[in-house]
Amino acid sequence: MASSGLPDWWLMALFGVGALVMRGAGCAFNDLVDRDFDCMVTRTVGRPIANGDLSIFQAFALLAFLLGIGLAILLQLNRMTVGLGLASLILVIVYPFMKRFTYWPQAFLGLTFNWGALMGWAAVTGTLEAPALWMYIAGLFWTLGYDTIYAHQDKADDLLVGVKSTALKFGTATTKWIVGFYVITIVLLGLAGSEAAMAWPYYAGLMAGAANLTWQLLTVNFDAPKSCLRIFKSNRDFGLIILVGIVIARATGAA
Repeated sequence: MASSGLPDWWLMALFGVGALVMRGAGCAFNDLVDRDFDCMVTRTVGRPIANGDLSIFQAFALLAFLLGIGLAILLQLNRMTVGLGLASLILVIVYPFMKRFTYWPQAFLGLTFNWGALMGWAAVTGTLEAPALWMYIAGLFWTLGYDTIYAHQDKADDLLVGVKSTALKFGTATTKWIVGFYVITIVLLGLAGSEAAMAWPYYAGLMAGAANLTWQLLTVNFDAPKSCLRIFKSNRDFGLIILVGIVIARATGAA
């Protein structure tokens, strides 16, 4: 969205590898922090730290290795993006502890997981502008929606273990909340596109994305963990739809 035509494929490659590496680092840190909870939850009991396949030392070694790769990638970018990348570590460190203190850990995940919207814009332009901020906030609400669906897999175990989530907070009103989150997501993505002067293919992609989110809500069964996981994973499709709309709109220069 920050580019004036086709995206810079080198930047796309750096961000692709960086996202993979830092997601791995985040998962490693999260599993270290939650290892005592994970061994008591059906879905997570098989995680390698929780079940003893991976020692604490080995987990920290892996975390350090992944962070080293992430830093090497980050240093290829401009100064502002480097600063944003380092600042994101605060959120990465804080997030895993939130489920102990608040029913809104999904909000902290949204703040953490969508930081790339800010970094991506800064990497291209060297600045932060309104479209990136709107996309970041849109990503926050999107995450609130799909991660609440994800959290419904564990609600019975979470009650027993004593950790919190939006799934437990919303209960039977979950659908209404997620409808609100997804509507806000689409509106803010539309606002981001307007601020960035995006052409019509972007809005066509946005409508297709809205259809995907609607399908999710019509299909999901919050009392069936397999259904929750399947719908959660379908959000990869939503992200891809939005990305394709952005690229086509910029590449074609359509009015």
